[in-house]
Amino acid sequence: MNLLFLCMEYFKKLLQLLKTERNEDRSLYTQLILNSSVPQRRTDGLSWYPIAIRGTEIGRGDYLTVEVERTTHHEIAHQLRNGMPAVLFSNHNAGTDRVEGTISFVNGNRLKLTLRTDELPDWADMGKLGVDLLFDENSYDEMESAIKEADKRAEDPTQNALIEAITGECKPKFLTNNTTFDSPKLNLFQKNAVNQILAAQDIAIIHGPPGTGKTTTLIEAIKALKSNHARKILVVAPSNTAVDLLTEKLAQENLNVVRIGNPVRVSEQMLRHTLDYKISEHDHSKEIKKLKKRANEFKNMAHKYKRNFGRAEREQRKALFDEAHRIYREAENSEKYIIDDILEKADIITATLVGSNHYLVRHLKYDVAVIDEAGQSLEPACWIPILKAPKLILAGDHCQLPPTIKSQEAARAGLEESLLEKCIKLHPEAVTLLQEQYRMHEAIMTYSSNFFYNSALIAHQSVADRKLFSADQPLVFIDTAGCGYHEVPDGTSLTNPEEAGFLYKHLADYLTDLKTDISPTVAIIAPYKQQINLLKQQLLEIPALKPFLPYISVNTVDGFQGQERDIVYLSMTRSNEDGEIGFLSDLRRMNVAMTRARKKLVVIGDSATLSGHPFYAGFISHAEKTDSWHSAWEFIDT
Repeated sequence: MNLLFLCMEYFKKLLQLLKTERNEDRSLYTQLILNSSVPQRRTDGLSWYPIAIRGTEIGRGDYLTVEVERTTHHEIAHQLRNGMPAVLFSNHNAGTDRVEGTISFVNGNRLKLTLRTDELPDWADMGKLGVDLLFDENSYDEMESAIKEADKRAEDPTQNALIEAITGECKPKFLTNNTTFDSPKLNLFQKNAVNQILAAQDIAIIHGPPGTGKTTTLIEAIKALKSNHARKILVVAPSNTAVDLLTEKLAQENLNVVRIGNPVRVSEQMLRHTLDYKISEHDHSKEIKKLKKRANEFKNMAHKYKRNFGRAEREQRKALFDEAHRIYREAENSEKYIIDDILEKADIITATLVGSNHYLVRHLKYDVAVIDEAGQSLEPACWIPILKAPKLILAGDHCQLPPTIKSQEAARAGLEESLLEKCIKLHPEAVTLLQEQYRMHEAIMTYSSNFFYNSALIAHQSVADRKLFSADQPLVFIDTAGCGYHEVPDGTSLTNPEEAGFLYKHLADYLTDLKTDISPTVAIIAPYKQQINLLKQQLLEIPALKPFLPYISVNTVDGFQGQERDIVYLSMTRSNEDGEIGFLSDLRRMNVAMTRARKKLVVIGDSATLSGHPFYAGFISHAEKTDSWHSAWEFIDT
């Protein structure tokens, strides 16, 4: 079987998996929209309602861009992001009074929506307006196009070296006479990773377990690549939050970074790296503003004829619109010159995976493409940046959170396996494992290291024996077996009220007895959403914890990805006679949960339920061997 056929089969399967995922995602979204009211969609983060229109301007291609403001419910988190499809609607007649468009800017409680029309409809003056998020077909289109393009390039021997390496048809290649990299900022394992990256001709991988300084290593590697004649580098990640972090850290190293898309972090320091900000600060931007102002003046004059038509008025209105469009095209041409100038001078372009194919930068080619958090990245999305460079750097940890997948069928068929995980299996010679961690006490680290990382992790001396006080136990497993703390079904989720109550009593006693001038930060983590809701509610009802509330955070495992706290309490929730653990069988999420703690990890659970699974049986055995196991009865007042 020849290599070309293998590549064709690889991409054929990937396309089918993407199609399955797309259909499931669309179906779930359609059900959600059809079965929910505007208030419910707002609560789910899919709508802004009510909104007020704050301004309009002619956008690219003579489309109208409308700026709107969310006037209430500012506290509700939402999913509206730059580049996503959305619809402006009137709740007077939501079925027909709607215009589709694309979100072109989001900042705080304001966004800009470029509509597929050149003027606002009459119903926009009647109030009761909102913005609904639409299903994001564009992201799937981009992923599908990238897979097809990769399949096409695999047929061309001059273009498929990286593709063959990624798909396992050939071994990665490395320079043998490369200059040795050194930096006082990095430990031995981190330096080895940078050297591997510099030597790689096609692919190199940084495997970064929790607390091992993956981001620090990656930033140093990008600086080294830049110093080694990489003229332009693309740096991407699956989430806007991760892209923001990379952008800030790269900018701090005096690299010229351009952030494509709107950042989640809306600080002035972050915004100044965005393409929009750099355009506004360019020497020629004043000229563009003047042209756009003139174009809008002509457009506004044209609108005066909107309700009083005769032949002369119609001709005058058309002439005014034509002049507005002519001036705007002149402004657009000037803006294109500015954008090309900014992008040409940039050292680094940062974006999300799909955002790397934004229409303003899709033509760019790079010397190196870097994908951070690659363990959480959907493989089809990874192919978008991969096609833009001959060399690929993957960084992440496939033993932590996996890609988010809606279709269980697609997940089981292979879509759940990230490209990072595939490449680590295929090319161990391209992988550098960062082994020294700077977050956790050695006792907190050990079980995760043994189970997930072949016992390879080392605790740096600065954290290896770091405790809240000298006699404290950094790792505690509290066994609730026999206490009658049973799980309770709650909709599609579960709660365990007694376990939650016990957790807070233990935490309150611990913090009250803790003799320290500085309150430690605390994370309360549970794998079930309804248990989190219960924990949040109970937290406010405990007088002894009131002084500590500013230091306590309650969230799901996913909510604490990439974060750390001094103390972590983990409520396992499950307790039943059948030994069912459901969602707890996702061990990668449990690895994240157990490695957020710096100085103390307290796991509360029912050993009778948990020990049926080898991972939890092993953890309980580890706790017993290290004198970290305690019965809940030790802490219950009798």
